[in-house]
Amino acid sequence: MEFSFSEDQDELRRAARRFLEVASSEERVRAAMETEQGYDSATWEQLSEELAWTALTIPEEYGGLGMSYLDLHPLMEEMGRALLCSPFFSTICLGANALLLGGTDAQKERYLPGIAAGEATATLAYTEKHGRMDADGVEATYSRNGSGYVLRGSKSYVLDGHTADLLIIAARSENSKGEQGVSLFLVPGDADGVERAWLPTMDQTRRLASVELGDVVVPPDALLGQEGRGWELCERTLDLARIALAAEQVGAAEMCLDLSVEYAKVRKQFGRPIGSFQAIKHTCADMLMMVESARSAAFYASALAGQGDTDLQEAASSAKAFCSDTFFHCAAESIQIHGGIGFTWEHAAHMYFKRAKSTEALFGDPSFHRERVAKRMGL
Repeated sequence: MEFSFSEDQDELRRAARRFLEVASSEERVRAAMETEQGYDSATWEQLSEELAWTALTIPEEYGGLGMSYLDLHPLMEEMGRALLCSPFFSTICLGANALLLGGTDAQKERYLPGIAAGEATATLAYTEKHGRMDADGVEATYSRNGSGYVLRGSKSYVLDGHTADLLIIAARSENSKGEQGVSLFLVPGDADGVERAWLPTMDQTRRLASVELGDVVVPPDALLGQEGRGWELCERTLDLARIALAAEQVGAAEMCLDLSVEYAKVRKQFGRPIGSFQAIKHTCADMLMMVESARSAAFYASALAGQGDTDLQEAASSAKAFCSDTFFHCAAESIQIHGGIGFTWEHAAHMYFKRAKSTEALFGDPSFHRERVAKRMGL
């Protein structure tokens, strides 16, 4: 496998950076952070309608561009670098992937064209208040109602769950345990019995929400995939999301490094730039080594995702664990290099630090993923 991006992928990266330097500037990120919606609608329309980013990985027959998951990788890096506030991740990396993996032709034809055009948003609601990542953590239930289903329970920490047009809900049949009995359901965000609320969190650049399901009635065609085998589909979707998140973390970690290097060149102490001190040089060198290693791990996982490889789970967990550690390390070191100003609200360093901490826990923390890899290796 060649660990390098193609010219087209590099051009996508360059175009994305030019756009995001304006559309996701620090000023605009701070403005989006202040709103309950969590993103700017005009920016969302521009990136989906004019730039067609939402159509990137969706097949052409559903209004997309039919590009690979590896093509998405440089775009995710640039979004992480710019701390883009948008429902892109929840819609494309969770909602669209779940539909592509488990949807029927009718379901794909109904939802994917709108997602590709940026006219509809979607998300996956699988975690609950305890935050468990295994199948036993799914406690919301469903039961038969004639030919349809009734959903009951609650979900928490749902990415953009308070604004999504389509919720993909994980629920289990009553009295079932473990992976058996879990199914996924397509539920409109404004369906009767659905109550949603934004959850204020430490990282205000990414919105999480709670979703309450009070006897929500859905038709039989709301079932996504096979009944009782939804956890397998959920896990596959989450692995793809973990890979995209790893790429995003790489871009954000690289930005922390770039900010640190630029500051070390201009900040003077004892009559010379602090970047001339050996301790700062070593710190920046260590950050660069970790960023490039993380990029390789995320690149490898993205390449496997495009091939549908059976080792995807191990690659996704390895990338998520290492990229989480890298981003958090770089964000923390960036604050140290910036000194007192790095701790202030006025400086961007704290936003990267908070994003690093939130993404560290999102879809499972590094300890969870290292254990997951160890179990697959039989350790």
